Amino acid sequence: MSSLTNCSFLHSGWIGGNYLNHETSNREEAILETAIVLIKQTIVTKQFVPWKFHPRNSDFEPLTNTTKTYIKSVSIQQNSSSGFWTSSSTLEGLDESYDLRVLEDGKVSITTNSLIGVLRALETFSQIFYKHSDLAAGIYTTLAPVEISDWPCFQHRGLNMDISRNVFFPADIIRTIDAMASNKFNRLHLHAVDAQSWPLEIASLPELAAKGAYHHGLVWTTKDLEEVQSYGLSRGVSVFLEIETPGHTASIAHAYPELISASHQHPDWLTYAAEPPSGQLKLNSSAVSSFIDKLLSDLLPRISRYSPYFHTGGDEVNANVYLLDETVISNDSSVLQPLLQTFITNIHDKIRAAGLTPIVWEELLLDWNITFGSDVLIQTWRSDDALLRTVQAGHKALAGNYNSWYLDCGFGQWLDPAQGSTIIAAPFTDYCAPLKNWRQIYAYDLLVNIPADLEHLVLGGEVHLWTEQTDP
Repeated sequence: MSSLTNCSFLHSGWIGGNYLNHETSNREEAILETAIVLIKQTIVTKQFVPWKFHPRNSDFEPLTNTTKTYIKSVSIQQNSSSGFWTSSSTLEGLDESYDLRVLEDGKVSITTNSLIGVLRALETFSQIFYKHSDLAAGIYTTLAPVEISDWPCFQHRGLNMDISRNVFFPADIIRTIDAMASNKFNRLHLHAVDAQSWPLEIASLPELAAKGAYHHGLVWTTKDLEEVQSYGLSRGVSVFLEIETPGHTASIAHAYPELISASHQHPDWLTYAAEPPSGQLKLNSSAVSSFIDKLLSDLLPRISRYSPYFHTGGDEVNANVYLLDETVISNDSSVLQPLLQTFITNIHDKIRAAGLTPIVWEELLLDWNITFGSDVLIQTWRSDDALLRTVQAGHKALAGNYNSWYLDCGFGQWLDPAQGSTIIAAPFTDYCAPLKNWRQIYAYDLLVNIPADLEHLVLGGEVHLWTEQTDP
């Protein structure tokens, strides 16, 4: 029985050489130290008795009165001066691979090429231990000696988490990050704001959260966001934000009504939005441009040190809104498309200037024919065909077909039917029913329709948790 009672973590291999001269070495040292503390806590306090792994009433646990072999040391050897992220904001080439060896004499070695590989190895190491039913006996593993070599198939393994439609506190997201890390997810996409609420504090635009959040006590402060992003790094999870533009922005109207067109149209919201409340940023307004400049100038410098991505939304842009926009007064796509192109290009230029890579939803490419730089990552969600069309156009893409990877489906229709409506009727199922069970989620092959010569453009994918009917 191997125990952690006398465990000593020795991170000797990476201290010295060129590593400490790396420009982010102090930060990476702190990340590793935090990770070691968290993994030790996990091993000692969060294990379980594996009753269900064995036949009923079997004596599967090691005897407590026998000679024990203890874990004596954990040696970490990083073979490269490569840091947590690569120097490229695209994250291409990031090496998360590792080799883990647990020897019979209780010595453990981890060999990897990057800090993030170390974090993955520590996570695996924590998962080979079980709690003994005799609590005084502590924890043990029956798997030693063991050698594990591991690496990911996809560089982007993410969760899209909507924190705007329902209330999620930072502690809820930290708990989610822990679950993601244990499954070696590496991207947490926070859908931070939407039509329903703006819970994100922007110091230079204080009215946004003061009036746009559901309640003044339900605001994410700048410190909250920094703590969540920092914690994500310590667990090997890059936390990045999505700020929707130009659609899904009705919450801005609570603070700046002059920036939003077709705000809160009732009862005919369906003409102007996929779901209420309606409202989109005006498309040809200098006031909107100034607002976005101020917003991004405040936000981007704060978040760029934690993630290389920034998501600008772009889904479900409703053309009818611009009939009510005095700067446009048209729903003709030939009029709207060049205005939308300018709108998106200006935002992406600012994102690149901050050293970040833009992400957008698929509609801007596939429905609006927006031209994007080669760095832009297109997030697909409506179909496997959308993913195929995206990579055929030469763009890097994320998968996430709602038919398989939407976690909030199957709970019933929450929208009230309009008088005489036949769209919302018994049995009141939601559009993406039924519930996606774990077999459906695991069975989804994101490369099923992708030609072999285009597979490299599919960087991975995200499962999605929208929160109209989901809470912590």
